[in-house]
Amino acid sequence: MDRFAFMIHPLETDDIFRKFKFAKGLPRGLVEKVLCHIPPLHVSQITGIETMYNKTEGWFVACTLTASQMLKMPESYVLKRIIKTGRLAEKLGAQILGLGAMTSVVGDAGITIARNLNIPVTTGNSYTVFTALEGMKKAASMVGIDSRQAEIIVIGATGSIGNICSRMLARECKYLTLVARDENKLEKLAGRIYYETGLAVRTSTEIKKLLPQSDIVLAVSSAVDTLIDVNDLKPGAVVCDVARPRNVSRKVAELRDDVLVIEGGLIEIPGDVNFNFNFGYPPKLALACMAETILLALEKRWEHYTLGRELSLEQVEEIGQIGKKHGFKLAGFRSFERPVNEEVFQRIRTLRLIKSPAV
Repeated sequence: MDRFAFMIHPLETDDIFRKFKFAKGLPRGLVEKVLCHIPPLHVSQITGIETMYNKTEGWFVACTLTASQMLKMPESYVLKRIIKTGRLAEKLGAQILGLGAMTSVVGDAGITIARNLNIPVTTGNSYTVFTALEGMKKAASMVGIDSRQAEIIVIGATGSIGNICSRMLARECKYLTLVARDENKLEKLAGRIYYETGLAVRTSTEIKKLLPQSDIVLAVSSAVDTLIDVNDLKPGAVVCDVARPRNVSRKVAELRDDVLVIEGGLIEIPGDVNFNFNFGYPPKLALACMAETILLALEKRWEHYTLGRELSLEQVEEIGQIGKKHGFKLAGFRSFERPVNEEVFQRIRTLRLIKSPAV
């Protein structure tokens, strides 16, 4: 049987406290030091994935550094830890490796890691883009927002995911604002979009000023800290948070019942799937980055797929079609690990009708 591996890691120290109860009384600094000395982990075997065309199985392997550590520690050290985890995947028998969360961001976004392993590597970002945009537009439609006419803002627009999302959105929307920290990169991206689509997008480095005007927010920044807080959003707004760690504060979900926050790219995997590991989602559901790795295994595509900062429109569209072929589909909507029910959509729909009957 064809086999894959997917690399995970603790997003924050709290993940360690939740997983290992005995660590709760220990200082955070001590726990983080200990993580630096723990070797790669074989977390679990993944079984039961089957479509009408093929079946596959795989493993979760873990690099034991938090997101914050991966950003703050020397890049060369972090890459060595990730590569070492990739070699564990090779020893287990994986024929392709997917990089999850920050392991896909460090350094040159997978290129160096791929060069140092004997199996192909993907970040999963192509399928993440495809499903994030699909989910965002569907959720917006369900609350009465026409994404083609709405004010859309992309946070983290110059990153690998943000760049391609912005370019794809520009092909079908009228009002698009790109936000990132680097003005030069923003202007370069805006110029490329104008050349490709004829749309003159707005650019800014100031998130807080723009959020209150935005109907749809796509959050794809690789920032470790949250960027969107409880008072930032326009009533009736839809936020699709694809980033891990999240760009949206948990307080938004707790205190703002007038906005809709959804997680991007949550996919239902076909078959009698068992991940044998609880990573925060119901059975059979996985993030799109992991789903891309599985799809490549099902297609026997033993090749580097999504690597580096420059994603390809053709690859995004191709992996989207492969997903449809194998019956992968969006698994409803979730917000901070909880399902979003029809009541929530109805509430936001009603609010928008009251505020603006023409919407």
